[in-house]
Amino acid sequence: MLSAKKLITHCILGMASVALLQACSKQSGNEPASSSSAPVEQVKSLAQFEKTADGVIVSLLQGQVKKVRLQVMSEKIIRVTALPGADFGVVPESIQVVAKPATNVPFTAEQTGDKLVLKTAQVSAELSLVDGTVSFRDAKGNLLLKEENRGSFGTVTADPIKPDADSFAIRQEFNRGSDEGFFGLGQHQNGQVNYAGENVELTTYNLVISIPFVVSSRNYGVLWDNNSVTRFGDPRETQPLNVSLKLFDAEGKEGGLTARYYDGDKLLLTRVEADMNYQFFSDNSVREVPLPEETKDAKNLRIEWEGSILSDEDGIHRFKMYNSGYAKLYVDGQLALDRWRMNWNPWYHTFNTEMKAGVKKSVKVDWTVGGGFFRLTHLDPMPKEEQGELSLASDTGKAIDYYFVAGETKDDVVSGYRHLTGDAVMLPKWVYGFWQSRERYKTQDEIIDTFKYYREKKIPIDNIVLDWSYWPENAWGSHDFDKKFFPDAKALTDKIHAMNGNIMISVWPKFYPTTDNYKELNAKGYMFNKNLEEKNLDWIGPGYLNAFYDPYPKEAQQIFWKQINEKLNTKGFDAWWLDAAEPDIHSNLSFTKRKELISREGGIGSGAEYFNSYAIPNATGVYEGERATDPEKRSFILTRSGFGGIQRTGAAIWSGDTSSRWENLKEQIAAGASTGIAGMPNWSFDIGGFTPEDKYRWGSKNGGPALNIHDLKPELVADWQELNLRWFQFGAFVPLFRSHGQFPYREIYSLADEGTEAYTTLENYIKLRYRLMPYIYTLAGDTYHKDGTIMRPLVMDFPNDKAGWNINTQYMFGPAFLVNPVYEDKARSRDVYLPAGADWYNFYTGEKLTGGQTIKADAPLSQMPLFVKAGSIVPTGPLIQHTDEGLNAPITLNIYTGANGSFEIYEDDGRSVKYEQGEWSRIPVAYDDATGTVIIGDRIGGFTGMANERKISVRIIAGPSKDAANFDAAPLETIDYAGKAVTVKLAK
Repeated sequence: MLSAKKLITHCILGMASVALLQACSKQSGNEPASSSSAPVEQVKSLAQFEKTADGVIVSLLQGQVKKVRLQVMSEKIIRVTALPGADFGVVPESIQVVAKPATNVPFTAEQTGDKLVLKTAQVSAELSLVDGTVSFRDAKGNLLLKEENRGSFGTVTADPIKPDADSFAIRQEFNRGSDEGFFGLGQHQNGQVNYAGENVELTTYNLVISIPFVVSSRNYGVLWDNNSVTRFGDPRETQPLNVSLKLFDAEGKEGGLTARYYDGDKLLLTRVEADMNYQFFSDNSVREVPLPEETKDAKNLRIEWEGSILSDEDGIHRFKMYNSGYAKLYVDGQLALDRWRMNWNPWYHTFNTEMKAGVKKSVKVDWTVGGGFFRLTHLDPMPKEEQGELSLASDTGKAIDYYFVAGETKDDVVSGYRHLTGDAVMLPKWVYGFWQSRERYKTQDEIIDTFKYYREKKIPIDNIVLDWSYWPENAWGSHDFDKKFFPDAKALTDKIHAMNGNIMISVWPKFYPTTDNYKELNAKGYMFNKNLEEKNLDWIGPGYLNAFYDPYPKEAQQIFWKQINEKLNTKGFDAWWLDAAEPDIHSNLSFTKRKELISREGGIGSGAEYFNSYAIPNATGVYEGERATDPEKRSFILTRSGFGGIQRTGAAIWSGDTSSRWENLKEQIAAGASTGIAGMPNWSFDIGGFTPEDKYRWGSKNGGPALNIHDLKPELVADWQELNLRWFQFGAFVPLFRSHGQFPYREIYSLADEGTEAYTTLENYIKLRYRLMPYIYTLAGDTYHKDGTIMRPLVMDFPNDKAGWNINTQYMFGPAFLVNPVYEDKARSRDVYLPAGADWYNFYTGEKLTGGQTIKADAPLSQMPLFVKAGSIVPTGPLIQHTDEGLNAPITLNIYTGANGSFEIYEDDGRSVKYEQGEWSRIPVAYDDATGTVIIGDRIGGFTGMANERKISVRIIAGPSKDAANFDAAPLETIDYAGKAVTVKLAK
């Protein structure tokens, strides 16, 4: 007699009797499958399938794919794996997914005609027994997601290391002709929120954090489980202009564009060029494509390209301009792109334009080189049938492997993502206060004095940051301190702690080979040494040989933490800034070269195969190491890179080394909102942008570096302050409130003089952040306890309002606040769309407005337009100097009338991991608008250090009032709350 396992394995539909099928189903603990209604001859021509404890495996009889596996992960989540071979063992262990298939979720697997239907209580997956394609329906039978084919498996061309024989370039297409919206995908810098009909390259770079999780407006998500560079939308890489376009020079002659090389206004060279390519170094500082010899002595090199382009295809053509320095693109005389980036961190922006076959468009590019990088590339229109579909294509993989996630709401879908990739573990409460940072504090006295300033001026602050280069110049990776500037690191942390502050320190995965830490890792074979073998030097001092470690082996993670613990954790640092975790071996190398440098013999796989995932094992080692070393401490990591699952490592991410320009401020709005709906709740940016243009950095009155506004030329001060004020207002309403950048420095006293409007505005937004801490920390608690999302694109809260789907300059901060950053210089108003389905209050004036309309909102320099949804309950606290002071403090409930509302105020001790064991509390609050009644319910739970009694005040905002934003205005009522339900009747 067959064992249960063998019995299941032998259940092949094309050859099985009904009785055997029923026996198989009973052995696997699920409902019996029905017999086929198809004739015997038809059944024999169909695929074979076997039922497993967690799903089904289908063996296809034709086509490139040999096996398709469906696995039940939960009632709402199904995994699909399509394999060209026969052994699922070739599929590597997931970097992103930590959940295991569910063997305790009831499901059925039945054949209906030529389809196999796997069904749980919430979703069904229909798998074609003819071609292996899969489609998904919700519990009501509505079609949500449909594969358009069984995927494509092509030759790997994007791996500089010889790929395995069973590796393929893969693509899967879904939902052709769909009118749905697509959201998420992580942090990108092209200003997109709704990716329907758009393209995005999921890669890793200083500025870009890809999370291959896309959420549909139809309330499902797809988690694409592949670590390599992946393209959403068009699977093709952009190409040189001359590949798919005809080029004409300035005189109309076919063959290329006219290129003119200038030194200032002096023309050095004119020639015709078919490819504007100065994009990468080959290694060190050697350009892949050298500049002309005629330009070698130029002091102020500028290049113009001019001519026209022609296509034989109608449709939307896409152009990608990659640059550092100043670059402008004109199409038909209109300015299409105007960008500046620093030379050590170029990036791209896109421009789409409609072209008619056979009709020329004029093109002009003006690029001030400044030692930088440039390329302009192009893509013809996608085939019409593919436009707007959901498409994912990866450089390399063993299989098409993805997870379908269904939900009733977008929050449900995000919750499904967290089920797969791990909970968003709670960060310390102080993380949500104000941070002061700069690149960089050069002595420990500078750090102490800066923090002391905020305390003396009674400006709230919780964290200060020690950025890189605190080590001896020739000892990167040693984790030692340069004693000349940091003579006593323990005394430094003690003094910050004595002022009720926290201090974070930067740690790179980079090592000089002369350090003991390098030697320890290298002895185990855990270093990416190709950079050393090629003798590539970094940019510090005279330049030093350097290498990054390989974090994928568990032992390498343990060694990395041990070194941090021995040298830094013992000094009392509170948190870890894991910088350059892309890893950024060199920002100006091609992606092909970067893949090569992070490949090593005996490693987990090639750099191409694991290109996007480095940050996960890097953060995992530190998080798990600190949890083992300090088991009661709530760990915290800030990492410059991330990937699917980064939220489970006690980490926040930030948008990297942005530029201090208005367009970069604007792009962070979409970047943050997209990161939130992609499942990563804790996100931030450098307030003010990391790197200013040279006119600010070096534009001092004496010609040297400008350290503060008093060093700037007078004509630059107002512009610099306005940019920083607008970015600061925005920064007060993102998950982490963090001021950081290169000079001019970003301390409040570096940006403005005390008593000025600029200084007062900065101070007011810091204080507003702390007054809102009961609301903000509840949002933080919800990220763990309820899989919540703090920074939310409008589609999450207003899914039926299509007018909001494509808005990329507004977002919700929790359930109450509609945030509308000002992103244009000298703007004193901005258009604000008030989503339909709610009424809205102007936060500052109390004016009530109806949703579903666009208004011109006032935006004086001192205010960012901010609106609150009617029915919101916003708990606030007293003005505190740091977050620990908020524990057990009085609470004011700010009720915005006009709709019913509810809110549960979350609290815990803010620093320990006891919340994981249930030490937390909630105070539920409900508001009934018809009766004007507020019910403060029975307290739920409790924690060590919680006060049993506290004062709770209630105030209402019901219309225009000078006190609308005054949390100190006299409340309607104050009660002594002892944990038992209290009803407050309000006079409306």
